[in-house]
Amino acid sequence: MPHNLLIKYFKRTVMATEHSHSKLNPLDSMMSRFDEAAKILGLESNLYNTLKYPSKVVTVHLPITMDDGTIQVFEGHRVVHSQTLGPSKGGIRYSMDVHIDEVKALAAWMTWKCAVVGVPYGGGKGGIKCDPRKMSKGELERLTRAYTAAMQDVFGPDRDIPAPDMGTSGQEMAWIVDEFSKIKGEWSPAVITGKPLSMGGSLGRVEATGRGVMVSTRSALAKLGLQPNDCTCVVQGFGNVGSISAKLINQLGVKIIAISDISGGYYNPEGINIEDAIEYVAKNRSLEGSDFGSKVSNQELLELQTDILVPAALEDQITHENAHKIKAKLIVEGANGPTSAGADKILNDNNILVVPDILANAGGVTVSYFEWVQNKMGYSWTEERVNRRADRVMKQAFDTVYNYSQKYNVSMRIAAYIVAMEKVGNTTKLRGGY
Repeated sequence: MPHNLLIKYFKRTVMATEHSHSKLNPLDSMMSRFDEAAKILGLESNLYNTLKYPSKVVTVHLPITMDDGTIQVFEGHRVVHSQTLGPSKGGIRYSMDVHIDEVKALAAWMTWKCAVVGVPYGGGKGGIKCDPRKMSKGELERLTRAYTAAMQDVFGPDRDIPAPDMGTSGQEMAWIVDEFSKIKGEWSPAVITGKPLSMGGSLGRVEATGRGVMVSTRSALAKLGLQPNDCTCVVQGFGNVGSISAKLINQLGVKIIAISDISGGYYNPEGINIEDAIEYVAKNRSLEGSDFGSKVSNQELLELQTDILVPAALEDQITHENAHKIKAKLIVEGANGPTSAGADKILNDNNILVVPDILANAGGVTVSYFEWVQNKMGYSWTEERVNRRADRVMKQAFDTVYNYSQKYNVSMRIAAYIVAMEKVGNTTKLRGGY
């Protein structure tokens, strides 16, 4: 199919999907933005076809003995989208919502994310369809080790480097590095990032994604001519990324007026004490039962009157159905894919500046890269050094994307795709093909 017809096909597909399904397909959203950027960049068809497809898709079925003696079979995936700039990099999520199109989209986003911030990685992503909340620690360990064994020829310090994602933590990463090291017969801490500190993890890694959101917010406010002390902010999602983003944005002087998690939203126009909220969640595992503000739904929270909106929860929270109700001047995407492709034009037409996920939340992969470098060196950096270098990377990436948005007269999102695709495309040509 010719390049221009492919673009028309994917645009029709994503809009049809948005109108016919409540659960949107993230791969359609990714491809819609990819196609728009490819057209603006004038990407030749050979490169278009090369960058469009993942280089490797691995699906495994893992029979696991459960605590009650029964055997349950779990489906797991690992998608390597690109290794043009270096080994593929990307998290592993444990969720009942895991499906192959989601993993493909997330792997592609990792390719663009790494390229945007100048990290020498390609994109990868993994997932296992399971509910970790209903599994014991022993069951999770057996599942994680079985997945590692099944992916032993995919993973590698110079091939494919996983990390934590939704439903996983440093504990799962510890099991992976231990199992991989046993299989290979040598200690291999650089095979994974997001590890506990005692196993080669990096200082600053836990706060890295939220810190990158803060740096992106600070940079965007400066471009908009807004003073942090005069601004309010709403944060959807109060997990690691949302809570740290709220804490650090609050430290800039911004008033956080609403937060939310799976229990719903909490709105207080006078401001919420974020330190207290973080402490409450640490004790109670969620915001449920708290009195941080009047209750609103997660959807109502997105539509509150505010200067800054940080969607740091799930994919596809802002769609063509509610984008026109968004009142924020600035959206900084802490989550992956929180805005569907169908919402982009509405937000642009309403002059809302959106700092896209592949830029705003790239602080995590930046510090993951630093962890990998430290593992390779066998030498640990101070937290101050990690933060200083990560802040510099994020600020430079923001400025580059902003300048591209001005040069091409496009949104920050499409500018970020152009920056990434130009870098990966040029390197693909330099490396040569088949």
